[in-house]
Amino acid sequence: MSISDFRKKKLLFLFNVFFDVNQSGEIDVKDFELAIERVCQLRGWQKDTPKNKETYDLMMEIWTGLRSKADKDNDGQVSVDEWCNMWDAYAKDPSSVMDWQNAYMNFMFDLEDASHDGGIDVTEFTLVCSSYGLEKTECEEAFGKMAQGQGEVTREQFAALWKEYFAAEDLDAPGNFIFGKTKF
Repeated sequence: MSISDFRKKKLLFLFNVFFDVNQSGEIDVKDFELAIERVCQLRGWQKDTPKNKETYDLMMEIWTGLRSKADKDNDGQVSVDEWCNMWDAYAKDPSSVMDWQNAYMNFMFDLEDASHDGGIDVTEFTLVCSSYGLEKTECEEAFGKMAQGQGEVTREQFAALWKEYFAAEDLDAPGNFIFGKTKF
């Protein structure tokens, strides 16, 4: 069974908006370097500070893991097909999660939980997602759908929503909204 059009649209959104930062059509180390700059600028973490270094180290660990899992032709880049195939395999067996996938999920949760109170609220969520070019009103709507009427999303809830994003075929599944988009 091939990947559905709906799931492919979700994967392409994530690929194009959150990973292929330089819009080259493939993900490579340059995208991660640009993402590090964006994240550190968003949070005010200056170069040569502990948070900047921590972010750099974690993002490079995520890149190394992504590349080792998805870059099947070993060209130092992850193509759209390689990306979709990797996430499709994950959706079929979420227990096969790779360390880098968990690291990225936790990184996104920690980035969004700016108050470090163990939950993401609509303001925190909207700030991060809108920094990737999404409209604030769409991010707020996405948070409402994702949080299902709750005021915040905990790490445990976020982890369940994360799995749902990659596997769900239901257009209204709450996990579809974890990256701030409401329609695919």
